[in-house]
Amino acid sequence: MSSDSHGPSTITSSGLKQPYHLVDPSPWPILGAAGAGATLAGIVLAAHYHNYWLLTAGLLGTLAVMFLWWRDVLKESSTPGMHSTIVRLGLRYGMIMFIASEVMFFVGFFWAFFHYALFPEHVLGAEIPMWPPQGVKTFDPWGLPFLNTMILLLSGTTVTWAHYGLLNGDRRALVRGLALTVVLGMLFTGLQAWEYSLAPFKFFGGGIYSSTFYLATGFHGFHVIVGTLFLAVCLWRANRGEFTVERHFGFEAAAWYWHFVDVVWLFLFICIYWWGAGEIAVH
Repeated sequence: MSSDSHGPSTITSSGLKQPYHLVDPSPWPILGAAGAGATLAGIVLAAHYHNYWLLTAGLLGTLAVMFLWWRDVLKESSTPGMHSTIVRLGLRYGMIMFIASEVMFFVGFFWAFFHYALFPEHVLGAEIPMWPPQGVKTFDPWGLPFLNTMILLLSGTTVTWAHYGLLNGDRRALVRGLALTVVLGMLFTGLQAWEYSLAPFKFFGGGIYSSTFYLATGFHGFHVIVGTLFLAVCLWRANRGEFTVERHFGFEAAAWYWHFVDVVWLFLFICIYWWGAGEIAVH
């Protein structure tokens, strides 16, 4: 800022280019929140009234926002000077905080499960305090659940292979690793849908065990679908040669998210399928 005795102060540029980037005004955060809120309300309507229109609209809206928001971020990342070193560091911190919030999201489901598993007398209407509640048959943990566990663990190794290939400038390994990870993610989702079709307890109105089981595993399945889409976008970008050894945060974020999904499933398998198993249903 400079001034003289003959007039008001005027602002002049320092000539320094600051390393931060302020994004343009965007409608996607508020629209994304609206889509997520509609999805949550739709789950409640579907569970209590078997009304699926709001759930469908919320999911479609959320997917549309994801696509359009990703599109804008990709355009922004390819603009020279926008994603500086400090901006990329901020993106990493943001992804870490997002995953931390997702951890707490699942903590709530585990809390509910262990509350009733360790104190079954709190299950309303239970004649004999026990967990799983009397009459509830559970999945054999060493059947489909164990197969899905092996598939998800294998997908963790393939995404690591892709990351290793990227860091070493091996585009072929990057593309192959990502393609295998996407296929394994889709296979996991398909097998979980099949498992649900064989469930010995109801999706709606099946009691407290059914509620805690489907909430925990169902939301994890949703996260697998989101992670698979995330990795599919990365595969498309890898085929276009958009990732380099120096600039590949989009892939790193997807890999972090996928490893988080792997770890959550391990806890689900150990706590709900294995430790929480009761009388095994025979299919």
